[in-house]
Amino acid sequence: HPYIAGGAALSQLLPTATSSRRFLSTDDLESIKRRNIGISAHIDSGKTTLTERILYYTGRINSIHDVRGKDGVGAKMDSMDLEREKGITIQSAATFCRWKDARINIIDTPGHVDFTIEVERALRVLDGGILVLCGVSGVQSQSLTVDRQMKRYNVPRLAFINKLDRQGSNPWKVIGDLRNQLKLNAAAMQIPVGLEDGHEGVVDLITMKSYVFEGEKGEKIVEGDIPGDMTEMVEEKRAELIERLAEVDDEIGELFLMEEEPTEEQLKEAIRRQTVACKFVPVFMGSAFKNKGVQKLLDGVIDYLPEPIEKPNFALDRSKDEEPVQVTCKKEDPLLALAFKLEE
Repeated sequence: HPYIAGGAALSQLLPTATSSRRFLSTDDLESIKRRNIGISAHIDSGKTTLTERILYYTGRINSIHDVRGKDGVGAKMDSMDLEREKGITIQSAATFCRWKDARINIIDTPGHVDFTIEVERALRVLDGGILVLCGVSGVQSQSLTVDRQMKRYNVPRLAFINKLDRQGSNPWKVIGDLRNQLKLNAAAMQIPVGLEDGHEGVVDLITMKSYVFEGEKGEKIVEGDIPGDMTEMVEEKRAELIERLAEVDDEIGELFLMEEEPTEEQLKEAIRRQTVACKFVPVFMGSAFKNKGVQKLLDGVIDYLPEPIEKPNFALDRSKDEEPVQVTCKKEDPLLALAFKLEE
């Protein structure tokens, strides 16, 4: 080529062109964990605020801007002018982040009933979801709609009880709502350390440790022992978690009948199995606005929500009267894709 001096090979002149290439499915990337999740909830439960914190803790953004913040910048995921003006999410927005050894694709969905088709479209392509609930209001009208949509598409989900820093917050009432109104087999994975103004962190019922979130933006996690005044409640809620799991999981059920204590590993595996099978909903707690509990929720996403290959997907065979056919995710299969409308 006349513009390549001295006839140098193109590969020599552009050594970086190949190094930035993205491989979608190769053997060396098989070990990487992937999660495709959506964040859904009733209006003003804190979905976009939670997504903003997730992006901050995973290093995607360098500063936090709130939905109705005084700086007027608005949350990262609310990119439309109208969304920033009104302080609501109108259309689903997608983003990508990394947490520990996993890659997470997140879709932040609207809460208003007028835009519920956006939630429907998102859930159709997702492998897992986070159902966000307000710690004061609990299950509300749009929570019921989102729950129906998640059940329709068999989307495994975690629940996150948000806004525990607000006056009147009661996570146990919310878990009662999940069981009674949504008929979910839900159990707390954590107990809040303090509520309302005193909310500082959580006690993990699996590791039996307390985690307090310090620093200006909650980025410093201080691990410690369970506070003495919480020991009785921790024992009670852990027993409740094991009992709820025993109802749906054979391995834990056997240990429960023999009155043996399951190990941390056995509990985690059982929770993952039954969450992926949509028979159990782990409940996490915190306050996204006050930067509490978000990192432990991200750990839960990696520990308990499915890999894309674990979620069964079905296509319709038009040559056989639209008979459902399970789609595999093997590399050697011909490409089959579902086009999904999104704006990043």
